[in-house]
Amino acid sequence: MLLLVRHAMPLIDPAADPADWPLSAAGVTAARALAGVIPAGALLVASDEPKAGQTLDPDGSRPVRRDRRLGEVRRSEAFSDDFRLARRSYVSGSEITGWEPREQVALRFGAAVRDAAAHARALSRDAVICSHGLAMTVWLSEAVFLGDPGEFWAQLRFPDLLAVDLAARSMRRLETS
Repeated sequence: MLLLVRHAMPLIDPAADPADWPLSAAGVTAARALAGVIPAGALLVASDEPKAGQTLDPDGSRPVRRDRRLGEVRRSEAFSDDFRLARRSYVSGSEITGWEPREQVALRFGAAVRDAAAHARALSRDAVICSHGLAMTVWLSEAVFLGDPGEFWAQLRFPDLLAVDLAARSMRRLETS
């Protein structure tokens, strides 16, 4: 089984690079609840951003492999209150200058998923992958087809847990609490 996780709520600091944000207190609480839903013994793989690794291992007691290819969409984006507009436009198909092309995101993310899934199969384990909303949405748009990627992205939760069946090109949301 492949489980895809959107990270829990980070501690937002406008002065820091979002790639360096850790989880907020509420995020840690939500990550602990999520840990109870993750299959025992699963192979845990996260992007190299702290909030992703902490979502899979909020207490520092579980081994989590890091894979930079699972990182968020690379972009130059000013911190602002209207960030949702540009992000939703991007996942819906608009090209934004200074943002990583969606095709590149889908390729790197897909390669990381394939590698994690193969490693998990070799170990006879489930794969649990934690990443970020934009990158996940771009990849899922290609992997399982999302009718409205912008709406899907807008409805993602912190954290969110999705069971993905690549062979059937389908996914379903699982409850985390």
